[in-house]
Amino acid sequence: MAVARHPAGPAEPADDGGRRSRRRSDRTGSPARSARPASRPRAGGRLHGLDVARSLAIIGMVAVNVGPRGAEGLLGTLHDLPLGRASLLFMLLAGIGMSLMTRTVRRPRRAPLPWATILWRAALLLVGGLALQLAAHEASVILPVYGILFLASLPLLRAPAWLLGTLAAALLALGPVLWLALRSGTDAFAVAEPTLLDPPDEILRGILVTGSYPLVVWAAPFVAGLLLGRLDLRSPTLQRQLVLWGAVTAVAAYSLSRLLVLLLGEPDRSVGLHRLISATAHSQMPLWLISSTGAALFVLGLCLMGESLAARRLSALAAAGRLSLTLYVGHLVALALVVRPGPDSLAGGILTTVVICLASVVFAWLWTRRFSAGPLERLLRLPRRGARRAAS
Repeated sequence: MAVARHPAGPAEPADDGGRRSRRRSDRTGSPARSARPASRPRAGGRLHGLDVARSLAIIGMVAVNVGPRGAEGLLGTLHDLPLGRASLLFMLLAGIGMSLMTRTVRRPRRAPLPWATILWRAALLLVGGLALQLAAHEASVILPVYGILFLASLPLLRAPAWLLGTLAAALLALGPVLWLALRSGTDAFAVAEPTLLDPPDEILRGILVTGSYPLVVWAAPFVAGLLLGRLDLRSPTLQRQLVLWGAVTAVAAYSLSRLLVLLLGEPDRSVGLHRLISATAHSQMPLWLISSTGAALFVLGLCLMGESLAARRLSALAAAGRLSLTLYVGHLVALALVVRPGPDSLAGGILTTVVICLASVVFAWLWTRRFSAGPLERLLRLPRRGARRAAS
């Protein structure tokens, strides 16, 4: 087991239907009348707002993983703000991406489940994530949890929306309680991250319970993302609701936690029912989970509302979102090879974060000008031979 000090992580990049549709022409060679103005997002095209949301989550994740955490003052508070929020936003986006990637299986003429593609991606993320945890980056790798959730999502891809909503609510309520029962009496913030060299039972325990992203808790935002991916994310009404109710939920849950702490006292680190009032990042408790999910919905709604701006003015940020897996792995490699054991000061942490983020965005922008998918994103595509067998 590897011990990590900076839990944060990304989601697997999603297929948002990003293939550009060719504009049909009439007999005179002029564009069809149904073509939309360039300033408006085309229906069925790639949602650049989702890409920007991924890039913002990457930036927050880099800040968390670089550290240091717990610094005093306004800058220290802002530097710690993404903790427990950036990775949860990525988890929500992973569920949305899975839903969008498999939307054809729910149409009247159902396409077959892309089980071979999902198995391939799950295996790569699971094995690659466990191997990546061995590097000396001192961060918690979320990829193994993604791999298991991708597998678990297979029977849910055609489930009715009401079932997904019910399951997400049940996981939100019962997941933290189950985590409490399984971790009772232990240090709530003592995590043991599974690696590729661990026995299978330790790997499974680390993914399900003892890691920074216990699946019994983190499945809730993923399933919520599966449900959100079925909605019309281009709807202004839905976008306003995400912003409004996301903000209300985030503030209300956190405020309730602070009020309960004032009345009952700050819970200690020992896992028990007294910790249910905590909204501390990565506490795995309901109020933290609700508050962070609300914050993720708020950011998502804002990014979707700015779809036209994202397409026209934020292409570099959107490019970073399209290369989320590559940038995630790349920043961990940079931490292991260049940054550690530092940084030791807040100024050093901020400077390192800015350098990594700028380098990531510039790389992504340059890469996407030449290629349609990132280096590691290409690996997620099922090899052609396997794709033919799956289709036959």
